[in-house]
Amino acid sequence: MAQVMSTISFFINIYMMVIFIRIMLTWFSWTGSSALLDALARMTDPYLNWFRRFTFLRMGTLDLSPIAALGVLSLVNRVFSSLALYGHISVGIILAMILQIAWGIVSFILGFLIIILILRLICHLMRKNPHGTAFWRIIDSISQPVLYRINRLFFKDRIAQYGTGLIISILSLGVAYLVIRIIVSFMTGMMARLPF
Repeated sequence: MAQVMSTISFFINIYMMVIFIRIMLTWFSWTGSSALLDALARMTDPYLNWFRRFTFLRMGTLDLSPIAALGVLSLVNRVFSSLALYGHISVGIILAMILQIAWGIVSFILGFLIIILILRLICHLMRKNPHGTAFWRIIDSISQPVLYRINRLFFKDRIAQYGTGLIISILSLGVAYLVIRIIVSFMTGMMARLPF
């Protein structure tokens, strides 16, 4: 039984690598063989498309559905790995794994947003005009919705200076990251010890 679970876990890892390669190739203009891209698309797009239909996974031009898809596969892989290693799995361990996967996705998003806002703050402090390049337009399309929501939370209907809004947003996301990390660590420990 352990060998079967280990084999399934191995194939899930391979599929996750294929999905990752497919995602990476969409970031670049590819001039190679389209047969390779077509084969990758046929293997991965049915699974990825299932997650693309969830609109809350899109923030402006940023599509987080591949991260969610990989997160689910990672959870399934952990279940099979645990079964291979221990021969059994409890509801508490599954709940702890689900929470860890969810935290992995949330921590990635928070970290990514903090980096984007720090880049935008550096550009603002250097008094650069970032609107001329595609890179900065993408940075702005990601950062502006986040800035708007956080500034509305802190300043309500008052208008805050742009630099102040950036600093408040970075600090807020950083505090949220630390608090959620502590809570998740405590809860996963509690769940893993559940007797059932």
